[in-house]
Amino acid sequence: MSERRTSLTARLARLGFSDASAAERALSSSPVPLDDPLLDALGGTAEPDLALDGLIRLFEADPDLPGRMAADPLFTRRLLAVLGVSAALGEHLARHPEQWNVLTGPPDPPPPGRLRAELLTAVGADPGDPVPVGLPDALDALRVAYRGRLLHLAGRDLTGEADVGEVAEELAVLADAALEAGLAIARAQVPEHTLCRLAVIGMGKSGGRELNYVSDVDVIFVAEPAESAEGRTGGEEEALRAATRLAAAMMRACSDITPEGSLWEVDANLRPEGKSGPLVRTLASHRAYYERWAKTWEFQALLKARPVAGDLELGQDYLDALSPLVWKAAAGESFVSDVQAMRRRVEDHLKERHGEVERQLKLGPGGLRDVEFAVQLLQMVHGRADELLHSPNTLGALTALSEGGYVGRDDAAALAEAYRFLRRTEHLIQLHRLRRTHLVPADEAGLRRLGRALGLTGDPARQFTDLWRRHARGVRRIHEKLFYRPLLVAVANLPGEEARLTPEAARARLLALGYNDPAGALRHIEALTRGVSRRAAIQRTLLPVMLGWFADAPDPDAGLLGFRRVSDALGATPWYLRLLRDDVTVAERMARLLASSAYVTDLLLRAPDGVKILGDDAELAPRSLTDLRAEALAVVGRHGDREKAEHAVAAVRAIRRRELFRVSVADLLGLADVRTVSEALSDITSVTLEAALTAAVNKVETERGEPIPARLAIVAMGRFGGRELGYGSDADVMFVYEPVDGAEDRQAHRAAHTVAEELRRLLALPAPEPPLGIDPNLRPEGKSGPLVRSLSSYAAYYRRWSSPWESQALLRADPVIGDRELCARFAEVINPIRWPEGGVGEQEVQHIRRLKARMEAERLPRGVDRRLHLKLGPGGLSDVEWVAQLLQLRHAFEVPELRTTRTLSALEAAVEYSLLTARDARTLIDAWCLATRIRGAVMLVRGRASDLLPTDHHRERTAVSRLLGYPGSGDLLEDWRRHARHAREVTERVFYGTG
Repeated sequence: MSERRTSLTARLARLGFSDASAAERALSSSPVPLDDPLLDALGGTAEPDLALDGLIRLFEADPDLPGRMAADPLFTRRLLAVLGVSAALGEHLARHPEQWNVLTGPPDPPPPGRLRAELLTAVGADPGDPVPVGLPDALDALRVAYRGRLLHLAGRDLTGEADVGEVAEELAVLADAALEAGLAIARAQVPEHTLCRLAVIGMGKSGGRELNYVSDVDVIFVAEPAESAEGRTGGEEEALRAATRLAAAMMRACSDITPEGSLWEVDANLRPEGKSGPLVRTLASHRAYYERWAKTWEFQALLKARPVAGDLELGQDYLDALSPLVWKAAAGESFVSDVQAMRRRVEDHLKERHGEVERQLKLGPGGLRDVEFAVQLLQMVHGRADELLHSPNTLGALTALSEGGYVGRDDAAALAEAYRFLRRTEHLIQLHRLRRTHLVPADEAGLRRLGRALGLTGDPARQFTDLWRRHARGVRRIHEKLFYRPLLVAVANLPGEEARLTPEAARARLLALGYNDPAGALRHIEALTRGVSRRAAIQRTLLPVMLGWFADAPDPDAGLLGFRRVSDALGATPWYLRLLRDDVTVAERMARLLASSAYVTDLLLRAPDGVKILGDDAELAPRSLTDLRAEALAVVGRHGDREKAEHAVAAVRAIRRRELFRVSVADLLGLADVRTVSEALSDITSVTLEAALTAAVNKVETERGEPIPARLAIVAMGRFGGRELGYGSDADVMFVYEPVDGAEDRQAHRAAHTVAEELRRLLALPAPEPPLGIDPNLRPEGKSGPLVRSLSSYAAYYRRWSSPWESQALLRADPVIGDRELCARFAEVINPIRWPEGGVGEQEVQHIRRLKARMEAERLPRGVDRRLHLKLGPGGLSDVEWVAQLLQLRHAFEVPELRTTRTLSALEAAVEYSLLTARDARTLIDAWCLATRIRGAVMLVRGRASDLLPTDHHRERTAVSRLLGYPGSGDLLEDWRRHARHAREVTERVFYGTG
């Protein structure tokens, strides 16, 4: 006997009984049979000890129960599932063992009319004319009948026959029936109830048909005087008094505690003015309050309003009168910020309750309220123009938001999955004691019960906790993205008729916003929004806002056209519209860029996936020369001998296009200053040339079948050498070679020339990428001289034939590409020429001055206002650069800091050594920077380079001015003239020596 008992105890422990010895003792003295199937079924419950305790009490109370269990496996599963989760329902069954039969029958939910009839009958009311006969035990009868129906639902719920959404809806329908029965009880207590019509409006989870097992049932009461048999309407005050007594009695019928307990608290605090306001109002009074005094949260609460009991016709009148106000509320200027602020206040209040925050399923981070608030805010903002979003049910509304494109499919699916998990967990917690709670148990036994009820095995407590935390993190992440999405504010601020683009609304808005071609714009809008696809739905949400952003930029028509072209290229790509919808920074920046810059628009159309980087300032920072060089050379390295150099250089040019886009966007958005832009553009060019040189060498060597007999280098000249390139600048270069050991110079020259020509060919091939011009005309003898020279040839030329202008040009020579040793030796050759010992003499200075004056007279285009020429005009780039270069030619031999190819660095060094006053240097630097910025802005706006300040095209002039931050084009012109005038004065004095 002892061995048998030990064996049973061990088995019970394996089945999951917490106290196997106590369970064995209880079984030995109970009528529960010790057969294997029953023990296994008990072991499969959430809490076997709890299930066994409840089963023993039922067996003792009803001797017929064992036979029914043996005959009906489905009944047994339901019964044990309930007993293993809910101590409260187990106690209810022990008091009312006759109700175990509710756990039999089909899995289908009872029709709402049947539930209503059952509860009315239970309180002694005729379902056809619900006036009770005044049963003394009506309240207890209501509670017993309600618990019976709750037991039936729990049995189906805990065995997986009803999902969490169906359970929540049936709980709401059951609450409706209970309210109707409570109202029948109240009518017996309020004889004057015939003076009024009273409608009960369900709010919150009750209104949304998503009620918990134990929850306050939020209601609002609306009443009107009743008509007499003669058709006369009674007095309003009398009717309101009767309705108030009736409503209060109904609330007590459901909320008061009796020997059978209570149903739940009926909460009317969502009514106008809350606890301070009258319990019952007329329909007119409700409407007047919401039209004049209601706060944002009160309209949000009305999202879930639903007639649930009483006079349903009056309830529908209430809904018809107030529902339109919900969708107007979202048009308020501060609506979105008010809702967001309210959510923050709730969270701040919760933080004060330190012990509960981490255990809160409802209000904690990643809890149910995060899902509900995000869904409701999106509903109210977008629901003004989309009636499909008007569902009061959270999961139904989330589905509609996903199908309408307002929420991404993945985000919606993750939220729905998490919401179902959290609601199911909440139901399990509440079922245990039938208490209103949203706190996850803190004890191991409670967590274990939850895990087992959810079907988790192994370590159910730990697995439940991990799963819960994972869902909470996911909900919080998506909540932050949706609830605080800036696009919501933009959409909410649109006038109601503009929130959804009808042709009429669009036409009127386009005219008002200043589009030059409304008809053309309408065609673009129609093309983008036509149809019922998800893509069209998202565009219909985005475009009303983006039209305004386009109009805030200089050329809204171009912006809309560019947006259509980019959307046509990327519209079928899943990330594109999702990115614009979810990240307002990307959408707003894209609109601004497309409507401001033909240059950026062209780059984006060449590779539309550049949209991805618009939302991250860090992504828009120019990449370092080291990183770019490594990437470009790696691309060339991946194209082996069998592949053409054309493919390698095409890939490098694509990198260049991408980086030009990055830099130009940063420039347009004010994220990069003029020096950063110039240096970044120079780095991009340098990397492109170095990679192209490598590809050209590979190509020539592959064709020759052997290495070329020369080392090669490229010398950056002009603005390229000074790291001062603009968007439209060519790359001024010189090619230098040196024969490898043992090679003849003729062979080396021929090979170097072939490589240089191949490099130019590769970079000039037709391609979808922006062109890069290579200009070698600053080489010795200009166009007449050889394209490539040996290092010794350069040395000989500069030693014998170099003219002052060539010495001056060499000031910006930077041998940075190709063979490092050759670059260093080339620098040694030219340094004495550009930084001559003792500085240039007076004769050379006069020559330089004459050359400058001649250039000003001869090289300016005919017919242009020289004062508007940013390069050659007075105070322009040339003036500043020649001042810096003259100082270098005179003093660089003794001032090492002047040995730089950069104009601004040279001017700053001149100040440090008292060769130029700080004021003069600042004047020159400011003029140079402004001229460079204007040239860049002109290129960005027009997509074509120009050295002239735009004056003849109003839109271009306005666009350039706005891009540079000037309120008007006249302000830009005035500012440039002032800077140029002051810079010219410094040039006259310092360069020409006239001051």
